[in-house]
Amino acid sequence: MFVPTTFHAALLMTILSTVCWGSFANTFKGTRNYRFELYYWDYALGIFLVSLLLAFTMGSYRGGSSAFLSNLRAADGINLFYAALGGFIFNIANTLLVAGIEIVGLAVAFPVSIGIALVEGVALSYALQPRGNPALLAAGIAMAVLALILVGKSYGALRAGAEAVSRRGLVVCVISGLLMGIFAPFVTRAMTRGATLTPYTTAVCLTFGAFVCCFFFNTLLMRKPITGTPVAAADYFRAPASYHALGLLGGGIWGLGTVFNFVAASLVGVAISYAIGQASPMVACLWGVFAWKEFRGANAKAKGYLAAMFTAYLLALVLIARAYGS
Repeated sequence: MFVPTTFHAALLMTILSTVCWGSFANTFKGTRNYRFELYYWDYALGIFLVSLLLAFTMGSYRGGSSAFLSNLRAADGINLFYAALGGFIFNIANTLLVAGIEIVGLAVAFPVSIGIALVEGVALSYALQPRGNPALLAAGIAMAVLALILVGKSYGALRAGAEAVSRRGLVVCVISGLLMGIFAPFVTRAMTRGATLTPYTTAVCLTFGAFVCCFFFNTLLMRKPITGTPVAAADYFRAPASYHALGLLGGGIWGLGTVFNFVAASLVGVAISYAIGQASPMVACLWGVFAWKEFRGANAKAKGYLAAMFTAYLLALVLIARAYGS
Protein backbone atom coordinates (compact mmCIF):
# COMPACT_ATOMS: atom_id res chain seq x y z
CA MET A 1 0.00 0.00 0.00
CA PHE A 2 1.31 3.42 -0.91
CA VAL A 3 1.26 6.01 1.88
CA PRO A 4 3.22 9.29 2.22
CA THR A 5 6.22 9.13 4.53
CA THR A 6 6.80 12.88 4.96
CA PHE A 7 4.55 15.77 5.92
CA HIS A 8 5.34 17.61 2.69
CA ALA A 9 4.17 14.65 0.60
CA ALA A 10 0.98 14.41 2.66
CA LEU A 11 0.44 18.17 2.35
CA LEU A 12 0.77 17.94 -1.43
CA MET A 13 -1.84 15.18 -1.51
CA THR A 14 -4.28 17.24 0.57
CA ILE A 15 -3.77 20.26 -1.70
CA LEU A 16 -4.44 18.06 -4.74
CA SER A 17 -7.60 16.82 -3.00
CA THR A 18 -8.63 20.47 -2.54
CA VAL A 19 -8.24 21.09 -6.26
CA CYS A 20 -10.22 17.96 -7.12
CA TRP A 21 -13.04 18.69 -4.67
CA GLY A 22 -13.29 22.27 -5.88
CA SER A 23 -13.21 21.35 -9.58
CA PHE A 24 -15.51 18.37 -10.05
CA ALA A 25 -18.65 20.50 -10.42
CA ASN A 26 -17.31 22.05 -13.62
CA THR A 27 -18.32 18.85 -15.37
CA PHE A 28 -21.94 19.51 -14.40
CA LYS A 29 -21.65 23.15 -15.41
CA GLY A 30 -20.41 21.87 -18.77
CA THR A 31 -23.79 20.30 -19.53
CA ARG A 32 -26.66 22.34 -20.95
CA ASN A 33 -30.26 22.03 -19.73
CA TYR A 34 -29.40 18.70 -18.11
CA ARG A 35 -30.97 17.88 -14.78
CA PHE A 36 -28.56 17.27 -11.93
CA GLU A 37 -30.60 14.25 -10.83
CA LEU A 38 -29.63 12.55 -14.11
CA TYR A 39 -26.02 13.74 -14.00
CA TYR A 40 -25.64 12.31 -10.52
CA TRP A 41 -26.08 8.67 -11.58
CA ASP A 42 -22.92 8.79 -13.68
CA TYR A 43 -21.12 10.88 -11.06
CA ALA A 44 -21.82 8.37 -8.27
CA LEU A 45 -20.67 5.49 -10.47
CA GLY A 46 -17.50 7.43 -11.35
CA ILE A 47 -16.44 7.96 -7.74
CA PHE A 48 -16.89 4.26 -6.97
CA LEU A 49 -14.98 3.05 -10.05
CA VAL A 50 -12.03 5.37 -9.40
CA SER A 51 -11.87 4.28 -5.76
CA LEU A 52 -11.77 0.64 -6.88
CA LEU A 53 -9.07 1.37 -9.45
CA LEU A 54 -6.84 3.08 -6.90
CA ALA A 55 -7.51 0.36 -4.31
CA PHE A 56 -6.28 -2.36 -6.69
CA THR A 57 -3.23 -0.32 -7.73
CA MET A 58 -1.86 2.12 -5.12
CA GLY A 59 -3.81 0.37 -2.36
CA SER A 60 -2.37 -3.05 -3.24
CA TYR A 61 1.19 -1.91 -3.88
CA ARG A 62 3.73 -4.43 -2.50
CA GLY A 63 0.94 -6.63 -1.14
CA GLY A 64 1.01 -7.72 2.50
CA SER A 65 -1.62 -7.38 5.21
CA SER A 66 -2.32 -3.76 4.32
CA ALA A 67 -3.18 -4.54 0.68
CA PHE A 68 -6.77 -3.76 -0.24
CA LEU A 69 -8.28 -7.25 -0.35
CA SER A 70 -6.36 -8.42 2.72
CA ASN A 71 -7.50 -5.40 4.69
CA LEU A 72 -11.08 -5.82 3.47
CA ARG A 73 -11.12 -9.36 4.86
CA ALA A 74 -9.39 -8.52 8.16
CA ALA A 75 -11.19 -5.29 9.09
CA ASP A 76 -13.95 -5.14 11.68
CA GLY A 77 -17.38 -5.37 10.11
CA ILE A 78 -18.54 -2.35 12.09
CA ASN A 79 -15.80 -0.25 10.50
CA LEU A 80 -16.89 -1.32 7.02
CA PHE A 81 -20.42 -0.30 8.00
CA TYR A 82 -19.32 3.09 9.36
CA ALA A 83 -17.41 3.92 6.19
CA ALA A 84 -20.37 2.94 4.00
CA LEU A 85 -22.77 4.88 6.24
CA GLY A 86 -20.52 7.92 5.92
CA GLY A 87 -20.78 7.54 2.14
CA PHE A 88 -24.57 7.25 2.32
CA ILE A 89 -24.78 10.50 4.31
CA PHE A 90 -22.21 12.20 2.10
CA ASN A 91 -24.21 11.34 -1.00
CA ILE A 92 -27.32 13.10 0.32
CA ALA A 93 -25.18 16.14 1.21
CA ASN A 94 -23.40 16.22 -2.13
CA THR A 95 -26.62 15.78 -4.12
CA LEU A 96 -28.00 18.81 -2.30
CA LEU A 97 -24.75 20.68 -3.02
CA VAL A 98 -25.12 20.04 -6.76
CA ALA A 99 -28.74 21.21 -6.49
CA GLY A 100 -27.51 24.34 -4.73
CA ILE A 101 -24.97 24.97 -7.50
CA GLU A 102 -27.80 24.80 -10.02
CA ILE A 103 -29.83 27.37 -8.06
CA VAL A 104 -27.26 29.91 -6.77
CA GLY A 105 -24.03 29.12 -8.65
CA LEU A 106 -20.59 27.73 -7.78
CA ALA A 107 -19.26 30.88 -6.13
CA VAL A 108 -22.00 30.83 -3.48
CA ALA A 109 -23.03 27.19 -3.07
CA PHE A 110 -19.52 25.90 -2.32
CA PRO A 111 -18.56 28.43 0.40
CA VAL A 112 -21.90 28.13 2.21
CA SER A 113 -22.12 24.33 2.16
CA ILE A 114 -18.45 23.45 2.57
CA GLY A 115 -17.80 26.25 5.05
CA ILE A 116 -20.39 24.77 7.41
CA ALA A 117 -19.10 21.24 6.78
CA LEU A 118 -15.53 22.36 7.49
CA VAL A 119 -16.27 23.58 11.01
CA GLU A 120 -18.52 20.69 11.93
CA GLY A 121 -16.42 17.93 10.34
CA VAL A 122 -13.08 19.10 11.77
CA ALA A 123 -14.48 19.56 15.30
CA LEU A 124 -16.07 16.10 15.36
CA SER A 125 -13.06 14.39 13.74
CA TYR A 126 -10.61 16.04 16.15
CA ALA A 127 -12.70 14.85 19.09
CA LEU A 128 -12.23 11.28 17.82
CA GLN A 129 -8.58 11.68 16.77
CA PRO A 130 -6.91 14.65 18.53
CA ARG A 131 -3.83 15.08 16.34
CA GLY A 132 -2.20 18.49 15.82
CA ASN A 133 -2.15 21.79 17.71
CA PRO A 134 -5.77 22.61 18.65
CA ALA A 135 -5.14 26.36 18.92
CA LEU A 136 -3.66 26.64 15.41
CA LEU A 137 -6.32 24.32 14.04
CA ALA A 138 -9.05 26.46 15.62
CA ALA A 139 -7.45 29.62 14.21
CA GLY A 140 -7.41 28.06 10.76
CA ILE A 141 -11.08 27.13 11.04
CA ALA A 142 -11.88 30.68 12.18
CA MET A 143 -10.20 32.07 9.06
CA ALA A 144 -12.21 29.64 6.92
CA VAL A 145 -15.43 30.86 8.56
CA LEU A 146 -14.34 34.45 7.88
CA ALA A 147 -13.83 33.52 4.24
CA LEU A 148 -17.35 32.08 4.19
CA ILE A 149 -18.76 35.37 5.50
CA LEU A 150 -16.74 37.40 3.01
CA VAL A 151 -17.94 35.49 -0.03
CA GLY A 152 -21.50 36.03 1.17
CA LYS A 153 -20.75 39.76 1.44
CA SER A 154 -19.22 39.72 -2.03
CA TYR A 155 -22.24 38.03 -3.54
CA GLY A 156 -24.55 40.43 -1.71
CA ALA A 157 -22.66 43.42 -3.16
CA LEU A 158 -22.79 41.87 -6.62
CA ARG A 159 -26.54 41.33 -6.41
CA ALA A 160 -27.31 44.81 -5.04
CA GLY A 161 -30.21 46.19 -6.99
CA ALA A 162 -30.83 42.86 -8.75
CA GLU A 163 -33.25 40.07 -7.96
CA ALA A 164 -33.02 38.57 -4.48
CA VAL A 165 -30.88 35.54 -3.80
CA SER A 166 -32.96 32.36 -3.81
CA ARG A 167 -33.87 31.53 -0.23
CA ARG A 168 -34.56 27.95 -1.26
CA GLY A 169 -31.08 27.71 -2.75
CA LEU A 170 -29.45 28.99 0.45
CA VAL A 171 -31.49 26.61 2.62
CA VAL A 172 -30.47 23.69 0.40
CA CYS A 173 -26.80 24.68 0.78
CA VAL A 174 -27.07 24.99 4.58
CA ILE A 175 -28.66 21.54 4.90
CA SER A 176 -25.98 20.17 2.57
CA GLY A 177 -23.25 21.62 4.78
CA LEU A 178 -24.70 20.23 7.99
CA LEU A 179 -24.87 16.73 6.48
CA MET A 180 -21.47 17.06 4.79
CA GLY A 181 -19.82 17.69 8.15
CA ILE A 182 -21.21 14.45 9.59
CA PHE A 183 -19.56 11.96 7.22
CA ALA A 184 -15.95 12.73 8.30
CA PRO A 185 -16.36 11.40 11.88
CA PHE A 186 -17.58 8.06 10.52
CA VAL A 187 -14.45 7.88 8.37
CA THR A 188 -12.31 8.76 11.38
CA ARG A 189 -13.94 5.99 13.42
CA ALA A 190 -13.38 3.43 10.65
CA MET A 191 -9.69 4.37 10.34
CA THR A 192 -8.79 4.61 14.04
CA ARG A 193 -10.70 2.02 16.12
CA GLY A 194 -10.33 -1.76 16.36
CA ALA A 195 -9.29 -3.64 13.20
CA THR A 196 -9.09 -0.49 11.12
CA LEU A 197 -9.56 0.19 7.43
CA THR A 198 -6.76 1.45 5.24
CA PRO A 199 -7.45 4.73 3.41
CA TYR A 200 -8.11 2.81 0.18
CA THR A 201 -10.57 0.39 1.78
CA THR A 202 -12.27 3.34 3.46
CA ALA A 203 -12.67 5.11 0.11
CA VAL A 204 -14.14 2.02 -1.57
CA CYS A 205 -16.67 1.46 1.24
CA LEU A 206 -17.58 5.14 1.35
CA THR A 207 -18.13 5.47 -2.40
CA PHE A 208 -20.07 2.19 -2.45
CA GLY A 209 -22.36 3.59 0.23
CA ALA A 210 -22.76 6.76 -1.82
CA PHE A 211 -23.67 4.79 -4.95
CA VAL A 212 -26.22 2.67 -3.08
CA CYS A 213 -27.75 5.86 -1.65
CA CYS A 214 -28.55 7.04 -5.18
CA PHE A 215 -31.15 4.31 -5.54
CA PHE A 216 -33.01 5.81 -2.58
CA PHE A 217 -32.36 9.54 -2.41
CA ASN A 218 -31.73 10.35 -6.06
CA THR A 219 -34.75 8.32 -7.12
CA LEU A 220 -36.83 10.31 -4.63
CA LEU A 221 -35.51 13.60 -6.02
CA MET A 222 -36.38 12.53 -9.55
CA ARG A 223 -39.99 12.07 -8.44
CA LYS A 224 -40.13 15.08 -6.11
CA PRO A 225 -37.44 17.50 -7.35
CA ILE A 226 -36.17 20.53 -5.42
CA THR A 227 -36.52 22.65 -8.55
CA GLY A 228 -38.37 22.05 -11.81
CA THR A 229 -40.66 19.23 -12.82
CA PRO A 230 -40.27 15.50 -12.07
CA VAL A 231 -37.66 13.64 -14.11
CA ALA A 232 -38.33 10.38 -15.94
CA ALA A 233 -35.77 7.58 -15.88
CA ALA A 234 -36.02 7.41 -19.67
CA ASP A 235 -34.50 10.90 -19.85
CA TYR A 236 -31.21 9.45 -18.63
CA PHE A 237 -30.97 7.14 -21.65
CA ARG A 238 -31.93 9.94 -24.03
CA ALA A 239 -29.03 12.11 -22.86
CA PRO A 240 -26.03 12.44 -25.20
CA ALA A 241 -22.99 10.26 -24.52
CA SER A 242 -20.94 13.37 -23.78
CA TYR A 243 -23.15 14.14 -20.76
CA HIS A 244 -22.63 10.64 -19.38
CA ALA A 245 -18.89 11.04 -19.93
CA LEU A 246 -18.91 14.36 -18.06
CA GLY A 247 -20.71 12.73 -15.14
CA LEU A 248 -18.19 9.89 -14.97
CA LEU A 249 -15.33 12.40 -15.25
CA GLY A 250 -16.77 14.51 -12.44
CA GLY A 251 -17.01 11.43 -10.23
CA GLY A 252 -13.49 10.41 -11.17
CA ILE A 253 -12.12 13.83 -10.21
CA TRP A 254 -13.91 13.84 -6.86
CA GLY A 255 -12.99 10.22 -6.17
CA LEU A 256 -9.30 10.89 -6.84
CA GLY A 257 -9.36 13.81 -4.42
CA THR A 258 -11.08 11.72 -1.77
CA VAL A 259 -8.59 8.86 -1.93
CA PHE A 260 -5.67 11.30 -1.76
CA ASN A 261 -7.25 13.04 1.23
CA PHE A 262 -7.75 9.77 3.12
CA VAL A 263 -4.22 8.59 2.30
CA ALA A 264 -2.75 11.85 3.59
CA ALA A 265 -4.87 11.49 6.74
CA SER A 266 -2.99 8.29 7.59
CA LEU A 267 -0.01 10.54 8.43
CA VAL A 268 -1.44 13.90 9.53
CA GLY A 269 -4.82 12.81 10.95
CA VAL A 270 -8.32 13.13 9.53
CA ALA A 271 -9.06 16.51 11.12
CA ILE A 272 -6.09 18.25 9.46
CA SER A 273 -6.39 16.46 6.12
CA TYR A 274 -10.14 17.10 5.97
CA ALA A 275 -9.69 20.74 6.96
CA ILE A 276 -7.16 21.44 4.21
CA GLY A 277 -9.22 19.55 1.64
CA GLN A 278 -12.29 21.56 2.55
CA ALA A 279 -10.59 24.74 1.35
CA SER A 280 -12.13 23.63 -1.94
CA PRO A 281 -14.56 26.60 -2.01
CA MET A 282 -11.57 28.79 -2.87
CA VAL A 283 -10.95 26.64 -5.95
CA ALA A 284 -14.66 26.57 -6.80
CA CYS A 285 -14.86 30.34 -6.52
CA LEU A 286 -11.92 30.72 -8.88
CA TRP A 287 -13.76 28.57 -11.42
CA GLY A 288 -16.97 30.49 -10.81
CA VAL A 289 -15.28 33.86 -11.26
CA PHE A 290 -12.87 33.21 -14.13
CA ALA A 291 -14.35 30.30 -16.09
CA TRP A 292 -18.09 30.79 -15.64
CA LYS A 293 -18.11 34.58 -15.16
CA GLU A 294 -20.50 34.40 -12.20
CA PHE A 295 -19.13 37.75 -10.97
CA ARG A 296 -19.27 39.48 -14.34
CA GLY A 297 -20.00 43.18 -13.84
CA ALA A 298 -19.08 43.09 -10.14
CA ASN A 299 -18.44 46.49 -8.55
CA ALA A 300 -15.31 47.38 -6.60
CA LYS A 301 -16.94 46.47 -3.29
CA ALA A 302 -17.83 42.97 -4.46
CA LYS A 303 -14.33 42.44 -5.86
CA GLY A 304 -12.77 43.65 -2.61
CA TYR A 305 -14.77 41.17 -0.56
CA LEU A 306 -13.84 38.42 -2.98
CA ALA A 307 -10.12 39.23 -2.75
CA ALA A 308 -10.36 39.24 1.05
CA MET A 309 -12.08 35.84 0.90
CA PHE A 310 -9.20 34.31 -1.06
CA THR A 311 -6.71 35.79 1.42
CA ALA A 312 -8.64 34.39 4.38
CA TYR A 313 -8.73 30.90 2.85
CA LEU A 314 -5.00 30.97 2.15
CA LEU A 315 -4.33 31.97 5.77
CA ALA A 316 -6.62 29.15 6.89
CA LEU A 317 -4.56 26.71 4.83
CA VAL A 318 -1.29 27.94 6.34
CA LEU A 319 -2.58 27.80 9.92
CA ILE A 320 -4.05 24.33 9.54
CA ALA A 321 -0.83 23.05 7.95
CA ARG A 322 1.22 24.49 10.82
CA ALA A 323 -1.09 22.79 13.31
CA TYR A 324 0.45 19.47 12.33
CA GLY A 325 4.05 20.67 12.82
CA SER A 326 3.20 21.99 16.26
